[in-house]
Amino acid sequence: MVRPRVLVLSGYGINCEQETAHAFNLPSVGGEATVVHLGDLLARPEQLDRFHILVLPGGFSFGDHIAAGAVLATKLRYRLEQPLSRFLRDGKLVIGICNGFQVLVRLGLLPASGGLWQQEATLAPNDSGRFEDRWVYLRIEPACPSPLVEGIERLYLPVRHGEGKFVPRDAAVLQAMQRQHLVAARYCAPDGGPASYPWNPNGSVDDIAAVCDPSGRVFGLMPHPEAYVHRTQHPRWTRECLPEEGMGVRLFRNAVTFARTHLL
Repeated sequence: MVRPRVLVLSGYGINCEQETAHAFNLPSVGGEATVVHLGDLLARPEQLDRFHILVLPGGFSFGDHIAAGAVLATKLRYRLEQPLSRFLRDGKLVIGICNGFQVLVRLGLLPASGGLWQQEATLAPNDSGRFEDRWVYLRIEPACPSPLVEGIERLYLPVRHGEGKFVPRDAAVLQAMQRQHLVAARYCAPDGGPASYPWNPNGSVDDIAAVCDPSGRVFGLMPHPEAYVHRTQHPRWTRECLPEEGMGVRLFRNAVTFARTHLL
């Protein structure tokens, strides 16, 4: 079986690239992930055309100077806008996790309710005023058009960030996101109800934890699905009977399945 090719970006403070590539390369997922340094991609942007999925992993790109993801977003916008635009026109998938989500928001690729390359939101410092490293529950929004969340109702994943508070530019953007079903997942309490701290770990408006663009093919989330692909990554794995496969695998499998069905 032909495996969809996944470019996982690395370099300059990104630090989750190996875990993310591992998740895509799991036999049960079926991707073929290659870690590519940002410098190599900028030097040869045409190589992006060989891939079906682009992933911006978590970390602290460029030390989160100015704001989280701001420098990397600027480099991508002014060095790779044309290759990225072509990648999107071809209907390929772009995924941002944590810092990668921050980059996509600052690039204007998410939520893109009014068009691409216009920043409509930000990811601000957590309301707690500190770095949050904890596990959270997510409720998937059933009307979301993203193939990444197809067939998923709930997730339990870790967050680890200092600037994860999703804030739309204004009420009109939030209303557009709700109208177009661009909220992919919301933080929720363990019983599935509305979240308050610590279940909403950062104070995100409307409990927003994950977002997609109108096509559903650009997707970003603050929690780390690559950090829960094996049973032993669960915080209570020694005390609970858990399946061998962690919940995060579902997102990666959905992405690869979509790419295999629609892009090969």
